[in-house]
Amino acid sequence: MGKLDGKVAVITGGARGIGKQIALTFSNEGAEIVIGDVIEMETVAREIRNSGRRVMTIKTDVSNEGEVKNLFQTAIVTFKKVDVLVNNAAVPGRGRLMEMTQDDWDNVFNVNLKGVFLCTQAAGRYMMKQKYGKIINITSIGGIGNAFPPRIAANYATSKAGVIRFTKFCSQELAPSGINVNAIAPGFVETDLTYAGRSPEEVKAFIEEEIRLTPLGRAGSPQDIANLAMFLASEESSFITGQTIAADGGRS
Repeated sequence: MGKLDGKVAVITGGARGIGKQIALTFSNEGAEIVIGDVIEMETVAREIRNSGRRVMTIKTDVSNEGEVKNLFQTAIVTFKKVDVLVNNAAVPGRGRLMEMTQDDWDNVFNVNLKGVFLCTQAAGRYMMKQKYGKIINITSIGGIGNAFPPRIAANYATSKAGVIRFTKFCSQELAPSGINVNAIAPGFVETDLTYAGRSPEEVKAFIEEEIRLTPLGRAGSPQDIANLAMFLASEESSFITGQTIAADGGRS
C-alpha cells in the first residue's frame, strides 16, 4: 500500500530533473500523475505507465493563464479531482545585475513566480471545494539568502524569495479549507541543467565549488528533493503548513 494511493498529483516542470523524480516517486507510492511542461514528456510518462500507474501529459507554459486553466480543467475531467500540486516549473537566471535586461527579469519572474501564482490559484479552487489539498512549492536556498553573485542571478534569487513569501501567505488563507501549503528550498542539486550552457571545464569547476560550500560534502540528487516532497504530500505532514524547508546539505 502506497502513501499516495488514490491521490491525483499535478506536477509542473515534471519532464526532467527534480520534477521528473518527484513524478516517479509519487507514482511509485500510488498516485496518478498529471505532468505539465513545455518540453518532451513522453519519456517520463512511459516510465510511469510501465510501473502500472496512470499518467497524463499536457503541454503547459505556467506563465500563460489559459494554458494553466486547461491543465487543471483537463486533470479534473480525467481524474475527477486534484489532491496534490507541485509547483516545480522554473527557469534559471544568469548574468550580472548591470547586464540584465528588462526581458531577462520579466522572463524569469513570469515562470518562477507568476506561474506559481496561476497554478496555485487554479488548483486552489478545486481543493477548496473538496476541503483537502497539498501544495508544494519548489523554491531555492538562493531565495533565503544563501547564495550570492556570481553563483546566482538577481532575477532568479528574487523570484524564489517571492515564492517563499507567497507560500506563507497561501498557507494562512487556504488552511481553513484543509489545504497545506509548504515549500522546499534545495541547495545544489546536480541535474541536466547543471551542464547547460557550460563547458566541461566550467561544469567541473562549478560542481567542485558547490560541493566545497556544502557541509555534507556532496551534491544533492533529485531523489533527495523527491523524498522531502513525498513527505509533504503524504498524511505524515498533516500538521505542517506555511513552512520552507531547506534540503541543502547544511548550507543554510
